[in-house]
Amino acid sequence: FERNQGPRQGSAVGSGFIFDAQGYVVTNNHVIANATEIKVILHDGTTLSAKLVGKDPRADLAVLKVDTTLKLTPVAWGKSETVRIGDSVIAIGNPFGLGGTVTTGIISARHRHLSNFGGIPGSSFVDFLQTDAAINKGNSGGPLFNAKGEVIGINTAIYSRQGTNVGIAFSGPSDLAVPII
Repeated sequence: FERNQGPRQGSAVGSGFIFDAQGYVVTNNHVIANATEIKVILHDGTTLSAKLVGKDPRADLAVLKVDTTLKLTPVAWGKSETVRIGDSVIAIGNPFGLGGTVTTGIISARHRHLSNFGGIPGSSFVDFLQTDAAINKGNSGGPLFNAKGEVIGINTAIYSRQGTNVGIAFSGPSDLAVPII
């Protein structure tokens, strides 16, 4: 038990990926929703300040911009509509703040429906890809790749009563995300 000693600062972790060589990064809106400062940490440990340039809370997407002279390599987008149940997938993210982690799995289902999505009462989202790739807190906003190395989803939610991976996770499909981004 702690007494209220004034406002406390905290930090949150999530994942994201560069989708444009000019420094544009996508993540989930819920990762940055209450942020007063946003930092992007690259795979080599380089830390860059980022600005929020756009968000869509209903689709749980946020676009960030980093200014750097570094050469950034964007991911390649794939078509989520071509994904089939049983296809192999790879999730990359930052679970529990541990840093770059890679997990594999399959597409378990398509067009999954989640009610009250993103904490917005009455909202629903019907097009999630479901995967059994290990996705945990901190993986939100990271890419879900197909076997060709193309992003077919953005890891967004898990189904778990304990808050950790139980083999059911959801990714927003690339075919929905790209036009919004």
